[in-house]
Amino acid sequence: MGLKHSELIEARCRLIQMHYASRVGHLGGNLSCLDMMMLTHYELMGPNDIFVLSKGHSAGALYVTLSMIGRIPEAELATFHKDGTRLAGHPPACGIPEIRFATGSLGHGLSLAAGLAIAAQMKGDGRRVFCLTSDGEWQEGSTIEALIFAAHHRLTNLTVLVDHNRLQGFGGTGDVASMDPLDERLAGFGVDLRRCDGHDLAAMRATLSPASNRPVVTILDTIKGRGVPGFENQMKSHYLPITDEQFAGAMAALETAA
Repeated sequence: MGLKHSELIEARCRLIQMHYASRVGHLGGNLSCLDMMMLTHYELMGPNDIFVLSKGHSAGALYVTLSMIGRIPEAELATFHKDGTRLAGHPPACGIPEIRFATGSLGHGLSLAAGLAIAAQMKGDGRRVFCLTSDGEWQEGSTIEALIFAAHHRLTNLTVLVDHNRLQGFGGTGDVASMDPLDERLAGFGVDLRRCDGHDLAAMRATLSPASNRPVVTILDTIKGRGVPGFENQMKSHYLPITDEQFAGAMAALETAA
């Protein structure tokens, strides 16, 4: 099923409303990866494929995506971050079949995804694995080791998506521990390195669709806090909940974009 512009706008509305109602942070990193997450689930993944959210603090975007494709009831989004919910701030390890692992300790997701990919390769079942990482995770040794493993075993069924919004918990990625230029560094591991605008659906379709004889790593240039006035490209969007004024501005902008 192809992703429609109206569905993407609806997903952004649900995500912003969910975070606003719960008064929790991490909305910025959710908004930067929502477009790619929606496109992956709507157009790239088959019924048996697996999605691993390594940057677990973007669980909200995953819950909204799953609600948009009918895997989580829309009404359940209202329980986000509340006592007894399945929709915790980081993905739970049980209760939602599409979520295989509890992630959020950054740097572990790619290792888990690579394990699933090599298992599928050995079984020959044709299953593909998609793993979404943050850009800050590439400062961690476990992520680099997982990439070495994937390249060595030529895991052609593994696609790695990098949310390259250039902001992490303690500042800019180039200031905390620079990996720039990230595309050149990762290409050196022998993967199929691709890059495009992570908010341009046509560009993502053209970049992500072609098959490869190597693991694919796609760096998606994104904007943290995408679509929220006064929140875009701001460090505060990593932690702070949006204000009443920012919420109203975001809803007005989405109504215009619909």
